[in-house]
Amino acid sequence: MESNKKYLLSTRPLPKTVHEEGAKKNVIIEELSFIATQPIEDDELFQKIKAIAAEQHYVVFTSMSAVEAVAAQINETPAWKIYCIGNTTRKLIEEKWGADKIIATAENAQRLGERLIDDGVKDVVFFCGNIRRNELPNKMRSEGGKVEEVVVYETNETPSKLEKEYDGILFFSPSAVHAYYSQNKPSKSTTLFAIGKTTEEAIREHKGHKIVVANVTDKMEMALEAIDYLHQTTL
Repeated sequence: MESNKKYLLSTRPLPKTVHEEGAKKNVIIEELSFIATQPIEDDELFQKIKAIAAEQHYVVFTSMSAVEAVAAQINETPAWKIYCIGNTTRKLIEEKWGADKIIATAENAQRLGERLIDDGVKDVVFFCGNIRRNELPNKMRSEGGKVEEVVVYETNETPSKLEKEYDGILFFSPSAVHAYYSQNKPSKSTTLFAIGKTTEEAIREHKGHKIVVANVTDKMEMALEAIDYLHQTTL
C-alpha cells in the first residue's frame, strides 16, 4: 500500500459522497458485504403483520431491514408507538410512518429495553430477523414484560477471504463481524471501527485488535469519523 494513502473497507455500501470525501483525505474506500438480508415471503406472516398493523401496539425495531420488510406489507400508517435503535433506522421509520410515531431511540438493545421498562411498557411487538441478540427480550422478560417476536427477514452470512490488508474496517453489525472472522484475521495495524456496543462486543470476542467505537449511530457519519481518524494518522 502507498504510504501516503490509507485503505478503508466498509462492510456495507456507502454513498458516493463518502467515497469522495475519503479521496480528498487520501483514504480509499472499498466495499464488501459479509452478510445478505432478505424479507421472508410467507402468506401467514403477511396476514399477521396486517393484523398487528390494524391494532394499537408498542413496537420495537432494531434494524432497517425489519422496517423495510414490515413497511412493504402495510399500506396505511399504523397506530403504533415505536421504539428503535440507531439513527438510520429512526430515519427510515420517519420516512415510512412519520416522526410522531417514534417514542424513543437508544444506541443499543440493552438501553432500549431499559427505556421501555422506565416508560412502564409491559407488552411489545418486536419485529426482527432470524439472527438477533437477546438483550432486549431478556431485559423485558426479567422485569415481567411480554415480548412477541415476529421474524420478518433472514440474515445469511456471505464470507469472503480477503487478499489484501486494510488500514481500517467498518463493521455495522455482529453478524458481519462473525462472517468476516470466519475466513479472515486482521493485521495488528488494522483499526476496527464498530457502530455500537453490540458490534464492539462481537469484535472483542477476537482479542488483540484496536477498536474504535463510533460516537454516532448513522453509517455515513461513522464512515466520515473513520476517514478523519485514518487521515490524522497520515499527518
